[in-house]
Amino acid sequence: MTGVTTAEQWWDRFFRHGPYVLLGLATVVSAVTSGLIMSRADVYAAAVLFPVALTLQLLWSRSPAPQGSRAAQRHFVVRTLLAFGLTWCNPFFSMYTVLGYFDAGRLLPQRRMRAGLLATAVIMAGSQSGSGLPPTSLMNWVVFAVLLAVHGGLTMVFAQIGNREAEQARTQTDTITALESANARLEQALAENAGLHAQLLLQAREAGVADERSRLAAEIHDTIAQGLTGIIAQLQAVTSTAQTDPALAGEHLARAAALARHSLGEARRSVHDLLPAALEHDDLPGALKKTVTIWSQRTGVRAEFTVTGTAEPLHDEVGATLLRIAEEALANAARHAAASRAGVTLSYMGDEISLDVRDDGRGFDPAVLPPYRGAGGFGLGGMRARAERIAGTVEVETGPGLGTAVCARVPMVRQG
Repeated sequence: MTGVTTAEQWWDRFFRHGPYVLLGLATVVSAVTSGLIMSRADVYAAAVLFPVALTLQLLWSRSPAPQGSRAAQRHFVVRTLLAFGLTWCNPFFSMYTVLGYFDAGRLLPQRRMRAGLLATAVIMAGSQSGSGLPPTSLMNWVVFAVLLAVHGGLTMVFAQIGNREAEQARTQTDTITALESANARLEQALAENAGLHAQLLLQAREAGVADERSRLAAEIHDTIAQGLTGIIAQLQAVTSTAQTDPALAGEHLARAAALARHSLGEARRSVHDLLPAALEHDDLPGALKKTVTIWSQRTGVRAEFTVTGTAEPLHDEVGATLLRIAEEALANAARHAAASRAGVTLSYMGDEISLDVRDDGRGFDPAVLPPYRGAGGFGLGGMRARAERIAGTVEVETGPGLGTAVCARVPMVRQG
């Protein structure tokens, strides 16, 4: 964030400028106290070691080396020796020595970090023993031992902190590497999936086209083809009764005209994927009752319609599917069964709705029926295909001379 200095930035500033500040401060304090603490030899030695330490720091600032490298280790060792020499001359140079606590983890490899910290602790304890280095009395040696123990404990603390930081750095590096690898695999998978996605789109488009063709074919069979069959039957009746009973022939002719208009409307609705005409003004029970009545009048077969359960508004697709199945089952009964009676029952059963169409015709052997192939012969196979589109099923019970019962079961999907 702009204007906010992070901890990492503060540490970077400390390691860049801190050595100069600490060396300068130690030199000033040592110069002030030189008359009290330092001999002439100490002053001359410090005068030689100070520019060497300053030059070492300047060279390091220009070209720092990575952690654990030989150059970094040499820098730490030389600077520690210079700090030891300066602290020997004047204990106040320990302010410069304290850098070893901070730099051991940055410059030394893991296995040598404790040794670097321990060397720094020895110099710091000697500078604080009361007589400088080396201790001059027994008391100074005792103080030195105590202080060395304290600094040794601090060394362990710094070492543990360094270990944790190194472990965190390794964990972050491993995490970043794992993320980069995962991103690379993801990009590769995305590139591979691009082609698969295009292929799936093409297949979905082709499946949609095939499904629409199947729908139109089924609609044409269930509406136009059946309507034309009814028209032909009525016109044949007109031909056979025109001479003997003109009034009856007129009725057949009127029925043929009504069927033609109905078939034309159904054809238009099929093209536009609209609801069947019977469901435009009636619910499913009403539409089925009219369908059964018209079928009975046209075929002369006695037919009954029954509703069980509580009728509920259905989704348009569910109603249209059941109506088309009923129309196809009745058409099959009229065309093939030679039945004298038929019955249609619509049952509302909670989460399911059932449609049963029965007749007392000649029946058939289901084993000899050809399989449904989606084109032509939209009989039982077409009914099953319609039901399966809305997760339903169609079952047929029949046998030669036993009549036929068609049962369609679909989920109860209420009108939204």
